[in-house]
Amino acid sequence: MNNSEVRWCVLVPCLNEEAAIGQVVQSVLDLGAAVIVVDDGSDDRTPDIVSALPVTLLRHGQRRGKGEALRTGFREALRQGYDAVLTMDGDGQHLASDIPRIVAAAMRYPNHIVIGARLIGREQQPKGRRRANAVADWGISWACAQPVADTQSGQRWYPRVALDLVDLPAENFVFEAAILIAATRERGLGVVSVPIASRYEGEFRISHFSPVRDVTRITMYTVGQVLRHGDVMASYRRSRASHPIVFDAAITG
Repeated sequence: MNNSEVRWCVLVPCLNEEAAIGQVVQSVLDLGAAVIVVDDGSDDRTPDIVSALPVTLLRHGQRRGKGEALRTGFREALRQGYDAVLTMDGDGQHLASDIPRIVAAAMRYPNHIVIGARLIGREQQPKGRRRANAVADWGISWACAQPVADTQSGQRWYPRVALDLVDLPAENFVFEAAILIAATRERGLGVVSVPIASRYEGEFRISHFSPVRDVTRITMYTVGQVLRHGDVMASYRRSRASHPIVFDAAITG
């Protein structure tokens, strides 16, 4: 398939994001991209705001976690015949203006998951969150047997090969780690990162991610995957043998 033939859409999983969701979705629509929004049981005005926009809106009757929201969105994207999905959070942390650079990286690296990695302004991240992310990057890179920058970022490009892993048995924030590990170890995909800004200013609502609870869940899952795939030390060496691939079309042209 030629790059020009790749059909992709933007998927926004959200929960109680009435303060930002309208602007987030509209900014993506302004790029001319198709949008799927999965509302994970919001009890505020989020679904009302989204339903007024020209997007596909899917709703969970009750909260089922981010993993299930992504899973619902992946299935809808596959049903609509898309070849790839670009995910972004609904709270305004991720900017639509970064999408063209992520898409450019995906075209340059077609057999890769592309991560919008928060490499710019890292000092804005709360210290506890930064430490938790560092631990997750270290462990998930080991499980992937390749270096990965910002394994916890929710702004990602998933090619069709990764979308086909929709039924992986993992829930909540573990699902995103599971996709990375399975895509790299079982489907042979690489991972490339595009630098984006860390944005933790006061206008964002408190994250649904718990550095203690969710990092513990991710760590337990990751350790299990490292052991399941075997070659434990060889995988670790491969994860530390080089730097993560970072590509920015705005710089390289």
